[in-house]
Amino acid sequence: MAVAPEKARGVIYEGTRIPTPIPTILRVSDELMATGDVMQVNFGPNHPSTHGVLRLIVDLYGEDVVGLEAVIGYLHTGFEKSMEQKSWWKAITYPERVDYLSFQANEMAFVMAIEKLLEMEIPEKATWMRMCLCELNRIHSHLVWLGTAALEIGAISMFWYAFRERETILDLFEMVTGVRMHTRYFQAGGLAEDIPTGFYAQARAFCDQMPKGVDDYESMLDKNKIWLERTVGLGLLSADDAIALGQSGPALRASGVNWDLRRDQPYLAYDQVEFDVPVYYEGDVYARYRCHMEEMRESTKIIRQCVDRLEKMNGQPWIADDRKVVLPPREELHTSMEALIHHFKIVTEGYRVPEGEVYITIESPRGEMGCYVVSDGGAKPWRVKFRAPSFVALEATATCMHSGFIADMIAIVGSLDTVMGEVDR
Repeated sequence: MAVAPEKARGVIYEGTRIPTPIPTILRVSDELMATGDVMQVNFGPNHPSTHGVLRLIVDLYGEDVVGLEAVIGYLHTGFEKSMEQKSWWKAITYPERVDYLSFQANEMAFVMAIEKLLEMEIPEKATWMRMCLCELNRIHSHLVWLGTAALEIGAISMFWYAFRERETILDLFEMVTGVRMHTRYFQAGGLAEDIPTGFYAQARAFCDQMPKGVDDYESMLDKNKIWLERTVGLGLLSADDAIALGQSGPALRASGVNWDLRRDQPYLAYDQVEFDVPVYYEGDVYARYRCHMEEMRESTKIIRQCVDRLEKMNGQPWIADDRKVVLPPREELHTSMEALIHHFKIVTEGYRVPEGEVYITIESPRGEMGCYVVSDGGAKPWRVKFRAPSFVALEATATCMHSGFIADMIAIVGSLDTVMGEVDR
């Protein structure tokens, strides 16, 4: 369980700033409202700086934000209920679209839940490749966040630099899976296909390129006076308030809480690789920016270690050999009636998962992504529910906006790194 550090490097603020009686809504005081000088405006849902269709009802006293309410639901897609109407095999495509920037992590959470209910062991090669792609996905997500968050407060060039490395990552996904996003590469039992020839060399080239890319980003922003004025000391969130609001990921670690599921509740093979967990203690927009930057460096280290291990596994299986769950090899369909029947049954009816319930948590780019799945023993999930870190991060908006200006709101909302598809689902 995450706990606030006993010795934080300086107190971010005394006590709590979580609004009452509703923690997610900042209310205007009666005294200020009585002046008649408070103006209420709608910020979104169609606004490029809200990172999606987020509506913020903002009360302004001059340029001071004195009231704030986040209104969600404009991107509600019913993914979870749709998954309950599909077979286990077909439902795998849906989690990727819940958070379209963290598609591999979301897909993995659901696949791991299926495998736990099936009590299925997956090949070592699949474990390491999943970890490699999830870390590539983490960098991909952070690059989109960095480029758009910087663009919103005037650092236009940063957007193009961030998308330079993003394109390289998407090329790697396309090489492995055939598509750039929403890959459906993770299957119950392992991977959809073997790792293609040439991937290791391209991945190593990326690992050599990425640290230089992060250096470029930092050279543009770290000493930029405008960037510092727009990020340092704004959007404060203390460790105690972050824990009380259920924060996770960079938003939590930027407030001084040293908690990362990859290290503290390891899954896949994270306990077999070396990496550091960046933690900052200032709790402001700049600290959240620094966490994202350092995480990209650490993810690059993990990817390099994964490639080193995977290169030694050539010829090993990439998916479990369970014909009741896993599609048979394509070459067998022309010679084996049994293989053809299994293929037909899995694709049309799907496989059956033993009765039970399971909750899987992973460290997605935005924090703790949880997947709760209930099976009634049939070919479809009886219940699917995601614990979306973006939804929880959005709850901190009112707390972070304490004593902020309308111009600060752009940087503060962006620093929480929310994806509205994941919020609304």
